[in-house]
Amino acid sequence: MLKTGELLGAFIVPTGIGASIGGFAGDASPYARKFSNIGKLIVNPNVVNAGGFSGIDYNMYYLEGYSLDEFFKGNIGIKDSSNNKIGIIIDKSLPKDVLNVHINTINAVNAVYGIDCTTIEVTDEEVGVEFFVNEQGVSMGSVKNVETLKRAGEKLLEKGCKALAIVCLFDDETSEDYENGVGVDPIGGVEAIISHYISRELKVPCAHSPAFKDYSISPKIVNKKASSEYITPTFLPCILIGLNNAPLLTNNTDITIDNLDYLVMPANALGAIPVFEALKRNIKIYAIKENVTLLNVTNVSIHETCGINIIDTYNNCLEQIKNAFKNE
Repeated sequence: MLKTGELLGAFIVPTGIGASIGGFAGDASPYARKFSNIGKLIVNPNVVNAGGFSGIDYNMYYLEGYSLDEFFKGNIGIKDSSNNKIGIIIDKSLPKDVLNVHINTINAVNAVYGIDCTTIEVTDEEVGVEFFVNEQGVSMGSVKNVETLKRAGEKLLEKGCKALAIVCLFDDETSEDYENGVGVDPIGGVEAIISHYISRELKVPCAHSPAFKDYSISPKIVNKKASSEYITPTFLPCILIGLNNAPLLTNNTDITIDNLDYLVMPANALGAIPVFEALKRNIKIYAIKENVTLLNVTNVSIHETCGINIIDTYNNCLEQIKNAFKNE
């Protein structure tokens, strides 16, 4: 528990693996918010990001994947923060009209929410993002010139920024499966590569938002889980809202893995660092049967007696957590 006596949980849905809940656009948010009602909750951006919307609330800690792994390893701690000055890294390859749409978005977020997010640095070279879905259906990709992102980020930190938003140009993409609420987000994998790199190199809260040359709003009716991405010309608002109060990263002080009470994961995506580190520390792990992914790493495939509770639904998981900790 935290020093305040509050529960601290982690609710994680990995990116780019086709999770039936959380594999789309903020569709895990209603579930995560139920858990944040009973205590503080660490979430990865994939859980709450939803284009022009965000499922984040003030009881959530917005923590990117690499920093999340480092937290679970005990290598870093996190510290409460609010009203972070957010620097925005813009890929040099954005055409002028696409850049202008993003500048209007940044100014709108600043005007409506009062978020300090108007400090921008354009990369000195084009980033060169490529993405694809592999034979197993998992989202993958590569970045040709990731170092230019780091150089831009360093300039923003010198200007006093405490968190970084990253906007890279992507080729326009469509996926009928994704539109219909199945399959995988084709760009999620390479987005994780970008944010992991900046988080590792610069050790600040960060998140990525893709930019596309086609910023028109689609009139197509799509599955509700993907719909928030079809009614906005840019996906930047959600990450700015998330980064606004994202916790700062510390040298294993303030809030650490020792404060964590439980971890919630999809049932067949248990081959992740947070799971193995939680097992080492006897932290309660709840795997949700109703949330399935393209992976097949279950508690059985790890070990018959690994101590992971398999729960059929998020609601039953919530009740188990309440019952487990009500006397503590």
